[in-house]
Amino acid sequence: MTEPENITNGERRKQVILVRKDLKMRRGKEIAQGSHASMEFLVSSLRNSDQPQITELDADTIRWINKGMPKICLRVNSEAQLLELHEAAREQGLKSQLIKDSGRTEFGGVPTYTACAIGPNLACLIDRITGELTPY
Repeated sequence: MTEPENITNGERRKQVILVRKDLKMRRGKEIAQGSHASMEFLVSSLRNSDQPQITELDADTIRWINKGMPKICLRVNSEAQLLELHEAAREQGLKSQLIKDSGRTEFGGVPTYTACAIGPNLACLIDRITGELTPY
């Protein structure tokens, strides 16, 4: 994603992790699902290759890593809200990774959307989508 001209390279970057509160997951499950979401933007390219390789990182990701990898965890209240925010992020050209749990340990064997990570990207761009959400 290229940066708009009015945003400098010094602009803050972050990743926002959205976790569904309505599922009433065990705390450890919530943490695991958020962790899956946070890492998915890196591991998806490795998973979808016959010859896994380290992927090249874009400038936003490198700046995010160099500034301590800020992450903000926010709550969403339904699957519909999670999917809506994921789609809104994608429509704006942001990295967004949606996590669907297999249901083996919770959810009665039913695969269930549990979390989503948006970014790392410019904080001001992510805030346009998630700025009204409550911290987890």
